[in-house]
Amino acid sequence: MTDSGQLFEGFGQRRIPTSGAEINVRVGGSGPPLLLLHGFPQTHAMWHQIAPALAATHTVVVPDLRGYGDSSTPPGGDDHAGYSFRAMAADQVEVMRTLGHQRFAVVGHDRGARVTHRMALDHPEAVERLAMLDIVPTRHVYGHTDKRLATVYYHWFFLIQPDELPERLIGNDPIYYLHSALGSFGSGLDSYAPAALAEYERCFADPQTRHAMCEDYRAAATVDLEHDKADTGRRVQQPTLVLWGAKGAVGALYEPLTVWRDYATNVRGHSIDAGHFLVEQQPDEVLTEIRAFLTET
Repeated sequence: MTDSGQLFEGFGQRRIPTSGAEINVRVGGSGPPLLLLHGFPQTHAMWHQIAPALAATHTVVVPDLRGYGDSSTPPGGDDHAGYSFRAMAADQVEVMRTLGHQRFAVVGHDRGARVTHRMALDHPEAVERLAMLDIVPTRHVYGHTDKRLATVYYHWFFLIQPDELPERLIGNDPIYYLHSALGSFGSGLDSYAPAALAEYERCFADPQTRHAMCEDYRAAATVDLEHDKADTGRRVQQPTLVLWGAKGAVGALYEPLTVWRDYATNVRGHSIDAGHFLVEQQPDEVLTEIRAFLTET
């Protein structure tokens, strides 16, 4: 079970069953509901520097995505749909409903931001507003792939290889691979609090979790693209905040607001002086932006 309690003082912990998984979640604070979703290769621990501050004004729900952290690792299936962003989004909507929240704000980073994007499309009645950190849409990434993108985002093409190729290679030295991922994209290992890094290491040491992460990427290259294609022309209607790291791949490869304006009708945002893992590199600035966004009318 999770050792992250020291990072979330005053938060309770629950395991909430959904129709497809069992989700590990921490809940703290009171006020309007706010869901925080982490990305690869992390866990809910990535929010530890800002979740307690947000809990002063909001009911903050901080889960592990299915397949990550201490959430369950259900089968992906032959089509990997068990790890589609649609499945992950449905988990989190069910979690929030179990906690009594029918409508809520969402902030997602990396894979969690992709779940957030899908959630806003699939469950517009549930998502009041959304913030997506350091991504452009999955369909745009795959639709604009070149040598530069493939070099920087090599893991998008490595992790989608058939089971068990990436699993076995990563399993030869999983902590080295984890540190390589966390220390890339304009970040360094000194960006992480020791207790948070220990959490990432603990969870990444589990072979089932590493397989689930690969299934997440396999789904993104297959079934998620099918879902995205079916939604061609649909735009997110809710207020949308986009933040990205000026020193990371998203800031280097794209004009994020220009891209997102093809996918969302009410979007604003800007870069943060950080790499990809901007929440842990610049927590105060990210916190300020999220607070302002949540209180906009």
